[in-house]
Amino acid sequence: MQPQSILLCGFFVFYSWGLILSNERCRMRRVNMVYLLLVLFLGSIAVVTVTDRAGAAAAAVVANGKSVKVNYTLTVDGKVVDSSKGRQPLEFKAGSHQMIPGFEKAVMGMKVGEKKSFKVKPEDGYGLVNPKAFRDVPKAQLPKDITPKAGMTLFAQGKDGQKIPVKIKEVKKDVVVMDFNHPLAGKTLSFDVQVMEIK
Repeated sequence: MQPQSILLCGFFVFYSWGLILSNERCRMRRVNMVYLLLVLFLGSIAVVTVTDRAGAAAAAVVANGKSVKVNYTLTVDGKVVDSSKGRQPLEFKAGSHQMIPGFEKAVMGMKVGEKKSFKVKPEDGYGLVNPKAFRDVPKAQLPKDITPKAGMTLFAQGKDGQKIPVKIKEVKKDVVVMDFNHPLAGKTLSFDVQVMEIK
């Protein structure tokens, strides 16, 4: 309800009060009537406030620039590979490219409390497998305390100091073939998501 509507309600209440006071036959009951009208007026303001807040929360949807918190479960090839279960909800800013494109697109327009299950194709996830991301690395450059085997995951260090998982694709005589693709490259991602908060 708009402020003008509240003022109109107030005018009606006090106008009715004036009519009651001018009526001699109702003079003995005027205190009770005024009290009742004031209670009704104040009650209407409280109802409007609660309704407006509830309406604003219900109307909030995921959109560019909104800070969003979600609970999620990520399943790949029938296995759960990541989940917020037992942890704090995942928080991100919609439209800021913090999330993979397919995820961000799927949650746009969702409301608080809404649940959704969807799939993200590799093109909208972590990309297709890039053949150029396979590189031969001399065994001498590997840590001395490991025996390289196909399928083993090592960690390389990125420019920003972040650890990057790297998988050994093949072991040869003097080199190992390392796969620098993202571990989920080429995979279809299945998400179960519930929006917990939107600001």
